[in-house]
Amino acid sequence: MTERLRETQTPGDTPPEALDRLIGAAADAARVLIGSRPWDRAHWLELVASRLDATADDLVPLAAGETHLGMDRLQGELKRTTFQLRLFAEILHDGSFLQVTIDHADPTWPMGPRPDLRRMLRPLGPVAVYAASNFPFAFSVAGGDTASALAAGCPVLLKAHPSHPKLSEATGKQVTDALAEAGAPDGIFAVAVGYDTGVMLVKDPRIRAAAFTGSLSGGRALFDLAVSRPEPIPFYGELGSVNPAFVTPEAGAERADDVAAGFVGSMSLGNGQFCTKPGLLFVPAGAGIEDRIAALAGERPVAPMLSEHIRSGYFEGLAKLADRPGVRVIAGEMTRAGDPAPTIFATTVPDLLADAEALTQECFGPAAIVVSYGSEEELLAAARVFDGQLTATIHGSGQEPVSAPLRDVLSERVGRVVWNGWPTGVSVSYAQHHGGPYPATTSIQTTSVGTAAIDRFLRPVTYQDAPDELLPPPLQEDNPWQLTRRVDGVLQQV
Repeated sequence: MTERLRETQTPGDTPPEALDRLIGAAADAARVLIGSRPWDRAHWLELVASRLDATADDLVPLAAGETHLGMDRLQGELKRTTFQLRLFAEILHDGSFLQVTIDHADPTWPMGPRPDLRRMLRPLGPVAVYAASNFPFAFSVAGGDTASALAAGCPVLLKAHPSHPKLSEATGKQVTDALAEAGAPDGIFAVAVGYDTGVMLVKDPRIRAAAFTGSLSGGRALFDLAVSRPEPIPFYGELGSVNPAFVTPEAGAERADDVAAGFVGSMSLGNGQFCTKPGLLFVPAGAGIEDRIAALAGERPVAPMLSEHIRSGYFEGLAKLADRPGVRVIAGEMTRAGDPAPTIFATTVPDLLADAEALTQECFGPAAIVVSYGSEEELLAAARVFDGQLTATIHGSGQEPVSAPLRDVLSERVGRVVWNGWPTGVSVSYAQHHGGPYPATTSIQTTSVGTAAIDRFLRPVTYQDAPDELLPPPLQEDNPWQLTRRVDGVLQQV
């Protein structure tokens, strides 16, 4: 996702003194949220979701006007946004996310007398969330980072993206009003604007974590600020990916048409402006997949990009790819005039291996490279070239000898391995993982999509030999919140 960290200053940027007040209010709210009950926070999220659904007729046209994305796409994205708010509310009702664990004192413990130990997760505190450009609902003001942080009990300072300012303001008002109506503490959520605002947020000592979806350059700049603070904080950055896809010889021989159609559909979805867009496709030489892809891509219409800034960066990326040795254009136009249609390049594995650093960089937009290989050894060698990615895809039968080694190589490099499908479309679910090794993300162990995203904004605390009346309710002996807990090693369901 290629937007730079530096943005144009506007008169609407949040003044430093106003930002200071917002952060102070968030810090005050954090102290209240520490003792809040999960089902109360669930109610807050449910009310936010309901309010966003009720104002869809106002919000979706705003989004369409600012982002050039279609109404159907945006309506679906808003539905995804409210669904994930409700899904986090569901796990709050469950309570298992707190990971409550109790070890009673045991003088006969094999490693020596054991004290009474009680462990649970608690919220980190105020969180800075940086909205994305390409998902104006699902990864923006009320998106997954906001939902998971609020679910964890962390106030959110949302740094709006400049590509959809009117939508950010309108969505922020709905979220703020819904939280106030639900009885959430003052200061639990606010929207702030401006480049300097983003820098001040990540550097402020009252901010305890940050979440970002955007470009490698912008995310890395913020990450460096986060970890260079006197007290470093977690920075959960999703920084982009080329998401390679691999077609085995058997799949290439049996399903060439399906593979070509699926690839073109996936790489051009949203005009190629998805972080999970497959940017490289490895195909067996002689299978005819290149020609099929070129023909299908040539039938795709032109479409506007999210912003002029992104459009300019896209054409710069095309020009760089076209200049690489051994790379040829098989579909699309290199002209910078007008809106882009899909552009497909082609090369071979030997040429890619000779120029891997240049040819494995993300080009944000409707562009991709089809890479032909001559042997399974070449296919595996190509897979080993990649650094951290969000996803990798395998199209195969599962019976071929190369399938398992290819799976193993890719599993070392990605957060999600897709089998006989395509990576665009990240289901919001319990088992989802949207992350990966650097540079796909800055935190290899965490996800930004799915219920496990709440873990980013929680930290463990153990209480030793504390009197029952001083323990948080989840750790008290009579279990007043009626939570599932692990007691003396045994999981006790309520």
